[in-house]
Amino acid sequence: MKKWIAMTLAAVLFVLLTGCGSSKEGSKGTITIGSKNFTENIILAHMMADVIEHDTDLKVVRKVNLGGSNVAWKALLNNDIQMYPDYTGTITSNYYQEKTGTSEETLNKTKELLKRDKLEFVNKFGFNNTYTLAVSKETADKYQLKTFSDLVKVSKDLSLGCEFEFKDRPDGYLGLQKDYGMNFKDVIGMDHGIMYRSLTDKKVDVIDAFSTDGQIKINNLVILKDDKASFPPYDAGSLVREDVLTKYPEIKTALQKLEGVITEADMQELNAKVDSEGLKEETVAHDFLKEKGLLD
Repeated sequence: MKKWIAMTLAAVLFVLLTGCGSSKEGSKGTITIGSKNFTENIILAHMMADVIEHDTDLKVVRKVNLGGSNVAWKALLNNDIQMYPDYTGTITSNYYQEKTGTSEETLNKTKELLKRDKLEFVNKFGFNNTYTLAVSKETADKYQLKTFSDLVKVSKDLSLGCEFEFKDRPDGYLGLQKDYGMNFKDVIGMDHGIMYRSLTDKKVDVIDAFSTDGQIKINNLVILKDDKASFPPYDAGSLVREDVLTKYPEIKTALQKLEGVITEADMQELNAKVDSEGLKEETVAHDFLKEKGLLD
């Protein structure tokens, strides 16, 4: 009887172990993708999550809308998240306080600098989302504004509405002060989503903007030319921890499918679908990838 019980238990244990070993669910790892606190970055994070979920057996946790650049960066370094979308100009200038150059030079410097923290810039999505300054058509006509240099002549009489972190970034307002001698009557920090409403409601005269913001077209704003190239190139891509890529090399293969698939016009349209039409970021991301044939 004891022998029969022992054999039965052994058989049950074998079945359980075999089942666990062959279970796709049991073999899954888990990774966490984060994002900054603006529409575009949230959309890109969902795209990264979608292709990884589609092409691998990994479980993906999405922690979007974490905060500004420095918040997302610290979360990555602390391994609270394992990846998020970022921009070459931000990485080089803001995180490492290094000078930028052309798009290619900045990308190469970004990759080299990231080795210090065992991080990797896996792919470029295909667009450069540079900072710019925007004004209403009324303001542009009133002061005959076309370039940043034009703005300098009247900036002391105008107010700037900008993201909180833009005020203190070397590639933000500090850079404008250094390169142009640009100083505004007031500099008002605010969330990205509020800036456009503040401009159209005439609570501020100038805002910092991203070249791919959908609100630029929606509100018929005038983008001023950075005639001294104060703002560096901001090529968008996937920023990932090296230890995660080593453990799950399939992640890199999946993310590289996003290489060069998004143009500046595409990104502006995707942002507008969220900011103007009220669609959810995850829906916009998923539909775009399906249109590109990257998802079933």
